[in-house]
Amino acid sequence: MASTPTETLTEGNAGRYRTESKLLSEGNPSVHQLQLQPVHRENKGDPFKYRFGKESPAHNVKTIMFLGATGSGKTTLINAMVNYILGVEWEDDFRYKLIHEDTNRSQAESQTSEVTAYELSHREGFRVPYSLVIIDTPGFGDTGGLRQDTRITEQIREFFASPHGVDQIDGICFVAQAALARLTETQKHIFNSILSIFGKDIAENIRILVTFADRGLPSVLEAINKAKIPCPKAKGRPIHFKFNNYDLFSQTGTSEDCDDEDSFDPMNWKMGSTNANKFFAALSNMTPKSLRLTKEVLWERKQLDVTVRGLQPQMRVALMKLEEIRKTQRELDRHKDDVEKNRNFEYETTEPKIEIKDITSTGTQARNCQKCFMTCENPCGCSDWWKYFCAAMDGWGNCTVCPGKCASRHHQRQNYTFDNITVTEKKTYRDVKAKYETACGEQLTQEKLKQKLEEEFVQIQCKVQELVDTISRCLARLDEIALNPNPLSTPDYIELMIVTEKQEAKPGFLERIESLGDIKKIAELVAKVAKRETLKPEESEKYDRLQQIKQDQEKKGHNWFRSWCSGGEGTPTPPGAAKQ
Repeated sequence: MASTPTETLTEGNAGRYRTESKLLSEGNPSVHQLQLQPVHRENKGDPFKYRFGKESPAHNVKTIMFLGATGSGKTTLINAMVNYILGVEWEDDFRYKLIHEDTNRSQAESQTSEVTAYELSHREGFRVPYSLVIIDTPGFGDTGGLRQDTRITEQIREFFASPHGVDQIDGICFVAQAALARLTETQKHIFNSILSIFGKDIAENIRILVTFADRGLPSVLEAINKAKIPCPKAKGRPIHFKFNNYDLFSQTGTSEDCDDEDSFDPMNWKMGSTNANKFFAALSNMTPKSLRLTKEVLWERKQLDVTVRGLQPQMRVALMKLEEIRKTQRELDRHKDDVEKNRNFEYETTEPKIEIKDITSTGTQARNCQKCFMTCENPCGCSDWWKYFCAAMDGWGNCTVCPGKCASRHHQRQNYTFDNITVTEKKTYRDVKAKYETACGEQLTQEKLKQKLEEEFVQIQCKVQELVDTISRCLARLDEIALNPNPLSTPDYIELMIVTEKQEAKPGFLERIESLGDIKKIAELVAKVAKRETLKPEESEKYDRLQQIKQDQEKKGHNWFRSWCSGGEGTPTPPGAAKQ
């Protein structure tokens, strides 16, 4: 039957963050300061950290540090990037500030002379697929002179070496004005200091962010070349991104409203958005560096992050299938008389489908499994020649993410992702009955059909518990790497999912909470067995049944994810691939 996408929560209106902000000034645009929560400091000497939004442990985290001389436009650039991440458009009549330029304060006490971290916890609607830690540093070359610059360098070292600081960095952003004809000794000193802190290989992670830029070639690039500053280059020039944030908080309007004389404002905005998009795409492929962690541990962390992110879509699909079966069971009960007399009836239900999403505009590619029709890593920086070294692959060249744990030869780097969407479909009693009769190869009575639905329901519960268990083990190892003494257990992680469902209250959340509550009980039972605790007779019987169901699933060995997302039909054919 034909299916139509349901209206699900997608990229939200950036205006919703105004409820989490403090109004600084009215007008067009109005300016709002994001409300930040201070992260608890264990000791007086621990670094200052603030968070916007609730912590999102299941999302990958990228860390970038901003360096720049006083007057370089660093603070305004940070605010501009935050507006980009939150989805603010030129035509919107509001803007956000993470840091207030007038006092260089967050909403908390002034950190003018301190290195400070701001964490933007990922949520739906962000223009980047990860949480982001922005490390702001005091401006170099201020009135404090070389002594103050040296103190800032030492603060940076302590920040990354501290057990309660940030233990890795993905990008170092050197902010410089476009018209700068030569670098000062202070600016050269900044680079040398950073190299001394992180080692020479940190040069791969340095990116030049040019402020007060126009459409021409910035003079500062030649100045950086003359100073022989170590940083990545393209066509002989430092890799750079151009911004002009002079108009960030100026009067807004649509492009049609601006005549030629006034059209400079939206052009600046467009240039900034384009370059921010390119910067964050590049950031996704940078190899993180660390003072505390070895390269091996950093690689393990990346693999764990990829696994956690890759398993979450599978879990969402499984929860959708639980909702679908519940709906079918309710409809069978509601039409009991029709079922007994073998009369057909029709009802609506929701189910997951696979949709192809083009990501060419992001400048990145995703690693997709061609057997499971699933995106295993996005973005993926490894070419197909080197896919054995993709973070989604284990030491044997098998994927740790896709349901089939398929070999690397079944994975390709492509310009699209496989996304899971929810669709509404009309089904009939005869369709459902025929589906299960085909699957088991026999005619089914009313009671037998209900039994098959219940069996599938429990199978899916087991699969969700299995996925959650894998995710929580990955998160526990990530906590161990980060020296966090209180890692989440599997039941703890499920409880966190329940809390998140309540807070977000998306369509179907009550059904998902009910399903998660049942799965939490299974996880608690499995935990009791693992701890060798004594089980009650009914618990022992339930555990044996669960183990039998898992064994039956392993024997079947079918691609459950793909079948759940397609109902056996309707899976989209990727460009250039044969219909499977």
